[in-house]
Amino acid sequence: MKSLSETWFADGYIDFELKKYTLLAYLQEVNKYFNENKLYPQLAEVIFHYNNLVAFRENKKYLQEQFPKKFTGIQLQKLQLLYEQMIEDSDLMSELEEIIHYAADRMRSTISSGTELYEFIEDKILISPVGIIPLEQNEGYFFLGEYATRDTRVYYYRLSIFEKHNEKYRSIKTEFINSWYRSVVNTYGHIKSELIRNRSMLPNPAVYAIETGLSFPVEETLLPIAKRSLVRYLTGNNA
Repeated sequence: MKSLSETWFADGYIDFELKKYTLLAYLQEVNKYFNENKLYPQLAEVIFHYNNLVAFRENKKYLQEQFPKKFTGIQLQKLQLLYEQMIEDSDLMSELEEIIHYAADRMRSTISSGTELYEFIEDKILISPVGIIPLEQNEGYFFLGEYATRDTRVYYYRLSIFEKHNEKYRSIKTEFINSWYRSVVNTYGHIKSELIRNRSMLPNPAVYAIETGLSFPVEETLLPIAKRSLVRYLTGNNA
């Protein structure tokens, strides 16, 4: 899928019809993924572009605060320079404002569609501890399973905290370990025991089962939502 550049709305020739065509072609691709129940990375990308439009329109300088991993200093300078150049040309700025207004409205609709699916799936996810949970829960494993198939994907996770502008944020890094098939013998508890026996790096790990009755693409949908749900779960329990 072809992505938009960070400054797509102001790149090259500033023409409403041209930018409208570019935007609609992009959103059509995004919605095609959504219709296939594939949310990521498309949902995060559209949200990024929407906030970028709003920030540019309001001439705010907090882009780097909102997207520390996406933007560089050079990109920020480019946005600011674009704004300073265009504000001097009333006709050009008027055309650009029309583009931004139209694009923001269309993106908002697409984001709403994606978040509706996200919230539906999130509501169907159940997180529960496997065995006794240690005091240290920032590192461990989680089992991602579907009720219907009994297939269980096992991931190592590690939570980290970073601080920016006096606010603390949590991020999660994961690593796929293996897949197991759950049975009367091969229970979550048994899988946990196997992990402890074969991976001595964590002799007493925190382990969580993340289950859903839904069948959706794992990498593009279930896994990203499961990771975010686990972060909220752990943050709430440790509050």
